[in-house]
Amino acid sequence: MTRFHESPEDPFSVGNSASAVLDHRGTVVGWGDRAEALLGHRGADVLGRPALDVLVDPADRERITAATAACLRASGWFGVVPVRHRDGRRVTVGVRARRVTRGGPDCEWFLVGAPAQDVIQWETDRSVLDGLFRRAPIGLSVHAPDLSILRVNRAVARIGGITTEQARGRTTGDFIVAADTETVERGLRHVLDTGHPMIFTEQPCRLLSDPSRIRYVAVSAFRMEDSAGEILGVTQLVEDVTERERARLRLALLNEAGARIGTTLDVTTTAHELADVLVPELADCATVDLLDPVSRGEEPSQDGFGPVRRTAIRTDTPGAEEALHPLGGLISFAPETPQGRCLAEQTPILVPELRTPEDLDVVAQERAERARSLGPHSVMMLPLAARGLVLGLVTLWRSRSPEPFEEDDLTLAGEFAARAAVCIDNARRYTRQHHAALSLQVRLLPGELPELPAAEIAHQYIPAGAVEGVGGDWFDVIPLSGARVALVVGDVIGHGLDAAATMGRLRTAVHTLAELDLDPDEVLSHLDDLVHGLAAEQEHNSRDFPLDQVTGASCLYAVYDPVSRCCSLARAGHPPPAVVTPDGKVSFPDLPAGPPLGLGGLPFEATELELPEGSLLALFTNGLIQIPALDVDAALDRLSQELARPGCRLDELAKAVVDALLPAEPGDDVALLLARTRMLPEHCVATWTLPADPRAAGRARTLMADQLSAWGLDELVFTTELIVSELVTNAYRYAGGPVTLRLIRGPRLICEVSDTSSTAPHLRRARSTDEGGRGLFLVAQITERWGTRYGREGKTVWTEQLLP
Repeated sequence: MTRFHESPEDPFSVGNSASAVLDHRGTVVGWGDRAEALLGHRGADVLGRPALDVLVDPADRERITAATAACLRASGWFGVVPVRHRDGRRVTVGVRARRVTRGGPDCEWFLVGAPAQDVIQWETDRSVLDGLFRRAPIGLSVHAPDLSILRVNRAVARIGGITTEQARGRTTGDFIVAADTETVERGLRHVLDTGHPMIFTEQPCRLLSDPSRIRYVAVSAFRMEDSAGEILGVTQLVEDVTERERARLRLALLNEAGARIGTTLDVTTTAHELADVLVPELADCATVDLLDPVSRGEEPSQDGFGPVRRTAIRTDTPGAEEALHPLGGLISFAPETPQGRCLAEQTPILVPELRTPEDLDVVAQERAERARSLGPHSVMMLPLAARGLVLGLVTLWRSRSPEPFEEDDLTLAGEFAARAAVCIDNARRYTRQHHAALSLQVRLLPGELPELPAAEIAHQYIPAGAVEGVGGDWFDVIPLSGARVALVVGDVIGHGLDAAATMGRLRTAVHTLAELDLDPDEVLSHLDDLVHGLAAEQEHNSRDFPLDQVTGASCLYAVYDPVSRCCSLARAGHPPPAVVTPDGKVSFPDLPAGPPLGLGGLPFEATELELPEGSLLALFTNGLIQIPALDVDAALDRLSQELARPGCRLDELAKAVVDALLPAEPGDDVALLLARTRMLPEHCVATWTLPADPRAAGRARTLMADQLSAWGLDELVFTTELIVSELVTNAYRYAGGPVTLRLIRGPRLICEVSDTSSTAPHLRRARSTDEGGRGLFLVAQITERWGTRYGREGKTVWTEQLLP
């Protein structure tokens, strides 16, 4: 048998209330101890006397009479009335009156009373309790210790789609899916076991009647106990916070999108980031289609229409990618399709429900049969527009998630699309500028290298990563007279278009200086003056372009002669080259460092090395050895190991060096130039020294003709006689010393005439009345190239002719 205890707060409980009994005439026939305590009248003073005379003030008789009439009509009454205390003052008392029948013709009235303020408070509390169950918008459910439902209020009943009476005696699992029921009951049991209340704990709540719709509720619970401390059960308050939770999730998703979209300046990567944010949080499948020019970094058309390229796909639905247009493919949307309207009108399109297969055919524009098998039921399309340009559109599908898209989803997706569009446009603009800069840089570098008798050449040029942009590294291979070759690598300090443009100017200057056949130290001196002047010029323009400042450059210039096997080198603040002898030994010659270009006025010093035939000369910029993961010494050791690899083709060796030393995205440009030296055989070079007399030209023609016949070049004898006669005669006339004639047979026939004079011959057009001046013009017409170079003790005039 269950025992119930009176609440100490109930003013009408037996222990708290004052009681009295009146007969049918209104005479007091019963008087309780609590009545005496409340009103001061002893039982002996009031028993047998009319209540109106003893307990009612004359001024209140009318009011009491009206209450008595109402009590008689209803056989009971409850209200607040004034009662006279023994000391004469009026006491406001809450009274309940009930008719009592003893079996006779007359009845009696049982009255209980309590101080009015206690009664009013009690009734207020009861009204609040009644409001919680009947009118409160917050759900309330009361559970027995076994968690069966004792009572629910109307708010909970509405959520469950039942009446309050239908819930009584049932369990939470009769209305909520099993997984959510377990969460609810686990929390209630914890409250029952510990007595610690649960406060605003958010949890999912899916009803068995509509399991596809996810609700979120905030639950608070407390344990119920009677006045003796016996556990009666647990009460929980349930507030539907679905909209608030969705708003929180949307805000969190927006914050996440801000961090995840636009991490790079790459159009494709940004499109994939957008799709990754949308799936699975908002959609089951998302595709990003960009107008074809945008995917290449170009400016889209102003009308925002044209073929789009499928740039990104993200899906959680198996088989979806096979049902959609393939990644990278071109798609043309007709203007009347939803996609066409979305692009042309820059208007988001929401289709909450695809009711028929025809709806899917119209909206999907994909591979209809396969797409239909995936069961998509809701779709959204949003334009990607930024700075007045339409860049493409993003399409979102729901197939596995049963809830259709809503207007709030369209708004949220619009925020994502707006952010992504700005990032894509930034990436597009950067891509266009970066491609332009790279194109400029590549065009400033040498194209296909010529076949040279002096050396076999291979090279590698690796531009810096996207973060650094283009740089000023360059290399060059310049054929020189006498079958020689100039090898150049250089590095303009800094990155960007200005560094690339400066690199182009320096490369042009090097070509000009190389044509003059200057020694390496002289070339660097002239380059130093040029860089110094460029820096002063840019400093003057720094107000307009404060970030584009070239502060200097480094350079290594080498000239190799395949006849003498001599290599002359000079460097300006640049790493020395690596030399690999035919037996595989690697060294880094100790060349005088020289100051970087641009300091102005400081000397440079050249060094000569004699290289055995088949030696490998490796010139490189500092990006190859200044790697974050390695110190310079370790990088040089690794470079030495790679260069010493035997039996490797030169182009393969160049790639192997770069792959071994550089990370996937180097932070600086890298230029690597490899040259495997050759030596012209002795039988391909003929040299004679002729005395300074009038017969020198005839002697030179005879020697030349004999040598060409020995080489099997009789077809070139006539033209070479003209060349030799002109050059030797000029040397005899203007030099006044011995003349040296040298013939070199390589890919071309080279003829050189050296004398002790430093006076340069000049090509001029002779007038009809002139007796001379036509010889050098004739030489220029019958040769492929000709020129003059200067040495320490004179000059050399040289020509080149194509072999038959």
